[in-house]
Amino acid sequence: MTGTLSYRRQTAGEIARHTTQATGGPISRFTVARRLHGGGLFARRPVRCVPLTPAHRRRRSLWCREHRNWRDNEWGRVLFTDESRFSLSSDSHRILIWRERGSCNHPSNIIERDRYGGRGVLVWGGIMLGSRTDHHIFNAGSVNGTR
Repeated sequence: MTGTLSYRRQTAGEIARHTTQATGGPISRFTVARRLHGGGLFARRPVRCVPLTPAHRRRRSLWCREHRNWRDNEWGRVLFTDESRFSLSSDSHRILIWRERGSCNHPSNIIERDRYGGRGVLVWGGIMLGSRTDHHIFNAGSVNGTR
């Protein structure tokens, strides 16, 4: 199948329907999946990330350069925190993409996402050199410096 990557975000069924319409000959979604597998492509969930602006990227790169020579006693005073939101609704509309093994972090396989719909919980935690915080679960709202 030529141009396989142009079909990266379509299901095997959608590719089969498109191919059937284009050629006039019937093709099943199972045949499409077998051919894509034979070509080294597999249906996988894309990596999701919060979009970073060029300014975000520059500031992160600068921060790394400024701290590249820090010693353990300096890193021991730093706490890294993060939060993750977990949806409480079903994931029946999940998106799959066709990609090669080992290519999950390639930019074409990443979906940027910064808004979530539906009910969910937020889990927050932190790590530092030799230690970590407890996990904190928030049923509503967002985590800010005060909270």
